[in-house]
Amino acid sequence: MRAVVASAVAALFLTALPSAPAEAAATLTNAGFESGGTGTATPAGWSTYSAGGQNAASFTESGGRVGGHRLTHWSSSAYKVETYQHLTGLTNGTYTLQAWVRSSGGQNSAYLALRNCGSAEQRTDLPPTPNGTWIRLVTSIAVTGGQCTVSINSDARAGNWINVDDVTFGSGATGLPVRGVDVSSLKKSQDLGGTYRTAAGVTGDPLAILKSAGANYGRLKVWVNPADDYNDKARVLASAQRIKAQGMKLLVDFHYSDTWADPGAQTKPAAWAGHSYGQLTTDVYNHTYDVLNALKAQGTTADMVQIGNEINTGMLWPEGSTDNWSQLAGLLKSGASAAKAVSSSTQVALHLAHGGDNGLYRRWFDNATAQGVSFDVIALSFYGYWHGPLSGLQANLDDISARYGKKVLVAETAYAFRLDSEDGHENIIDTPAELVSGYPATPAGQAAWLRDVMNVVEAVPNGRGLGVVYWEPTWTAVAGNGWDPADPSSGNGWENQALFDYDSRLLPAAGWLGHR
Repeated sequence: MRAVVASAVAALFLTALPSAPAEAAATLTNAGFESGGTGTATPAGWSTYSAGGQNAASFTESGGRVGGHRLTHWSSSAYKVETYQHLTGLTNGTYTLQAWVRSSGGQNSAYLALRNCGSAEQRTDLPPTPNGTWIRLVTSIAVTGGQCTVSINSDARAGNWINVDDVTFGSGATGLPVRGVDVSSLKKSQDLGGTYRTAAGVTGDPLAILKSAGANYGRLKVWVNPADDYNDKARVLASAQRIKAQGMKLLVDFHYSDTWADPGAQTKPAAWAGHSYGQLTTDVYNHTYDVLNALKAQGTTADMVQIGNEINTGMLWPEGSTDNWSQLAGLLKSGASAAKAVSSSTQVALHLAHGGDNGLYRRWFDNATAQGVSFDVIALSFYGYWHGPLSGLQANLDDISARYGKKVLVAETAYAFRLDSEDGHENIIDTPAELVSGYPATPAGQAAWLRDVMNVVEAVPNGRGLGVVYWEPTWTAVAGNGWDPADPSSGNGWENQALFDYDSRLLPAAGWLGHR
């Protein structure tokens, strides 16, 4: 994948002393690291610094993302090094740093930074990319003193490496408007005795704890007539009041089923089982309108609505299958119309799974748009252990946001912080072979996963990356709150992916809900 070792060995013979800072300018110099060729320890326009005299761990080598060369950090021994460029004469305002990166992973830290800009330093960590693909990252900052330092940093173990290329710095801001949590199981958990604690061990309201960590959206699924009466209209109304009371926004996820709906199951509610297609369009409208209007009436209007859940293969089978796109489109239009009739400001999202499968999304949304389905947001599920590398997610987000001119939202993601089960029920992810390379099943691995998914969404061009929703962070192991709403004895296969540990304490990953 890379020819780093030979060129790195040559670089070790170059000076290990801190280089003199490059002359400052208002624009980046040598942003593609092409000037100087292979083995340049301090590329033209850049400066290198290492408190331990390890400047040679930073060098250029052949194999750029587009051009002939790239910047690499690597050494055969542990190292700390910074490659930086100080800019002056800037007009005050908000600026964005963008760079393409690759990384072995395993470092103590590896990140892009903007510092000395007159406001708090901003960083974006590099994700591990063991498949050798490039990832585009961004970092933004408010410049208030006319100057700013663009910085590339590694605090690494022996043999760890990063590649950086095609760096840009210009006006613009980034961030994630949606930093959400799906708390659909929370009401049942607490009714059955579930408790939640802060990282310090103080028992409290889990919504308040998550809000304090940075969550600003709550997601709730809606079933029509579930066997346990949870996630029905009445319980959703009660949970929505709690979410809004925390000052959070509300995303309502209609499954149009009495139980789980996903790409492999889109079972009609029992009450609609014998209905014709025409009646089903009415059912969808009436159910959607009824729930959303009741939310509005109690002062908790939905801010966003999903018309269906993971509807890769359609919904309300067989009538709404993707085998009959005109009928599926009619059902989607019916739900969207009901949502807008209740509140024109409510954003309508269409949600698929397999967030790294660009072919799927193109086929699906080409059909939806050809059929005249109106929507505001493309929502995706992206679980790395099922849906592929982060580079695939980025490529898909970039393409579909531009192709359809829509904002994109990762409406579901999660990751394990351990593999063993607390309740004895087999977990969905419970073996090392099921994990994503570079992300161990530890609290730190879970935090890194959420961080890196958020960073990829933040980097979607033209501000079309809305944000990320963590799926079921409060679904801890509580007897009776299992997978099957019809079976109180069913277990939970998700507690090792919650954001509360087996002592009910908030995990470090929750801190990334405070992402800028």
